[in-house]
Amino acid sequence: MVEFRLPPGLAEQARQFAAAGGVPVAPRLASTVVLMRPPFEVYLLRRVPTMAFAASMYVFPGGGVDPRDAAVQPGWAGPTPAQWAQRLRLEESVARSVVCAAVREVFEESGVLLAGADVGTVVGDVSGSDWERARLALIAREIGFAEFLTDNGLVLRSDLLEAWSRWITPEFEPRRFDTYFFLAVLPEGQVTRDVGGEADDTVWCAPAEAADGRFTMLPPTMHTLRELAAAGSIEAALAAAPDRDPADAIRPV
Repeated sequence: MVEFRLPPGLAEQARQFAAAGGVPVAPRLASTVVLMRPPFEVYLLRRVPTMAFAASMYVFPGGGVDPRDAAVQPGWAGPTPAQWAQRLRLEESVARSVVCAAVREVFEESGVLLAGADVGTVVGDVSGSDWERARLALIAREIGFAEFLTDNGLVLRSDLLEAWSRWITPEFEPRRFDTYFFLAVLPEGQVTRDVGGEADDTVWCAPAEAADGRFTMLPPTMHTLRELAAAGSIEAALAAAPDRDPADAIRPV
């Protein structure tokens, strides 16, 4: 058992839920990407105070699965959806949607695109105006991610992701997520951008420093940072990932 101290507001929320005999809502499928860069830093963003979930908390880029992530199959390079289904112990269409959501969300929230013309290439700088218009259209759900990739002659590079863990939001939360955590390294030539919207601050920080209490965050973020700090390096974390079971859900109580 790993113990965490909940922020006061969440602790009171949990007490009220228990006292009222609350009924938990069904969790929504989601993906989160721990973006890393040498020598060993991770990317965090702080949710704006008006967010319904994780308000004012530092988190990794991520969010819920879009129905189109499951309905439309984008161009694909790396492990196939069937292989991801086996790794995550999900139906193939669901596994495809989880991986697609991971790549889409990290682009929407950090401006980093894990895609290329083929399995041997990754796009370079994607901070130009055309890319920015496409990113905003994705956020507004004016286009789907598969359509975006096709329009730009790209395929999703699923081999740039390593599955790490799975967390399910505690039952007392009014908004709950069944979230798959992935690791990815910042592609060469790309930069993260403070793209605003749902975040009011961004930071690159060593995992051990990020987990030392200077940032307010939820237990899944804190625990993941501690695991990465224990790994000691990007290479060690990536090497450890295949031996983990990312389908074994962690259910905080």
